[in-house]
Amino acid sequence: MESPRAHADALARLHDVVGDGGWIAGEARSPYLREWRGLYRGEAAAVLAPASTDEVARVMAICHAAGIGVVPQSGNTGLCGGAAPDAAGTQVLLSMRRMRRIRAVDTRDDTLTAEAGCILADVQRAAAGVDRLFPLSLAAEGSCMLGGNLATNAGGINVLRYGNARDLCLGLEVVLADGRVWHGLSGLRKDNSRYDLRDLFIGSEGTLGIITAAVLRLFPRPQQAVTALLALDDPEAATRLLPILRQASGDTVTACEIMSRTSLSMATDNVPGCRDPFAEAHPWYLLVELTTPRAGDDLRTALEAMLATELEAGRLRDAVLAESLEQARALWHLRESIPEGQTRDGASIKHDISVAVARVPEFLQQATARVEALVPGVRVCPFGHLGDGNIHFNLSQPPDMPAEAFRARWDECNRVVHDVVTAMNGSIAAEHGVGQLKVAELERLKDPVELELMRGVKGALDPRGILNPGKVLR
Repeated sequence: MESPRAHADALARLHDVVGDGGWIAGEARSPYLREWRGLYRGEAAAVLAPASTDEVARVMAICHAAGIGVVPQSGNTGLCGGAAPDAAGTQVLLSMRRMRRIRAVDTRDDTLTAEAGCILADVQRAAAGVDRLFPLSLAAEGSCMLGGNLATNAGGINVLRYGNARDLCLGLEVVLADGRVWHGLSGLRKDNSRYDLRDLFIGSEGTLGIITAAVLRLFPRPQQAVTALLALDDPEAATRLLPILRQASGDTVTACEIMSRTSLSMATDNVPGCRDPFAEAHPWYLLVELTTPRAGDDLRTALEAMLATELEAGRLRDAVLAESLEQARALWHLRESIPEGQTRDGASIKHDISVAVARVPEFLQQATARVEALVPGVRVCPFGHLGDGNIHFNLSQPPDMPAEAFRARWDECNRVVHDVVTAMNGSIAAEHGVGQLKVAELERLKDPVELELMRGVKGALDPRGILNPGKVLR
């Protein structure tokens, strides 16, 4: 960093770039400096909200010249501290909240071009307004923003059918560390004339460049949707059932969510409006949704026939099919309320992992045994996206252990769970990113060659190390 005087001069020039409307001061800064869960809180020399790509570029040019670290932030809904500044107070926090324009919608190419500050739900509504679907969907969609979704390669409930955020993006506009702009807003489906720079920036958590806009893929809107909650004996039954569901439905399974009894009880016991639709408790549950753009009722007929066969064969304990949109929403409310229910039930330690779908039962058995041996009385609360092997392996505090004493075991629990994941060639960061939370674990577990390549890319694109310092790599 430059001298204090040069630093003060740079801040004055940053104010000139964004103006009073983009200069966030006083108590208004507080929400930007604190991660929403409260795990991370930092300080910043300035909190800026540029209104255009040009303003972002000018901000980055000034910060690059002065050696000032820049922390990009979208909706601040992350779970790994990736959008929080450090405690030193020398970094600039760059909020994308003013860049909310839908720049273009093309129904012939089925694309939508949106700025990074667009709230995900607004992008979904813009697509619906032209009778299309933008399928990225997650619990925070009412407040998370497109830039953060792309920077973390967000997943959500529809990955099985449509893929991650990376699969839904055709082109990007990115401001580089030195203020130059990569104009990559192409809607092409095929282009082998260059390295795939788009995929380099998606999932990089703001450490390689700042995404300011994106060209997104749109899809036909579903005309049929069938939602069902299935009761099962164990995760093995769930992994056996998934391919049968896909085959019987013509591969129209859009979402496939697994929940343990403990996780479902977190919702029904602690969150208003959550009700178990079954007369008795079951060990495991599978929430499935089938959709198709075709009109008619063939999906429901196919699902009912398949479930009848599985029930008769004893491979399925019970099933509830939603008879209305209201009932479908109630089933989804159960699944989406698990994190809130766990929060209301005390302290928790969270893991966002992925393994091959076939190995999910093995992972759950091994990881559960190891954490129960490590922390007697711990309540294991696993749930998540069975269709792509992404499990949120969350742990709730033992009833007789104080919350702070349990949280003090976070690193130990992470190490045990991540060792199981790594032994299965899985990932310790499936859809939430690395941020600050998992930097040390990434260094411990990643192939040294892969880390060297990552550092080489970081050094080439951000030689002064100003982009989101301390995140992903250190």
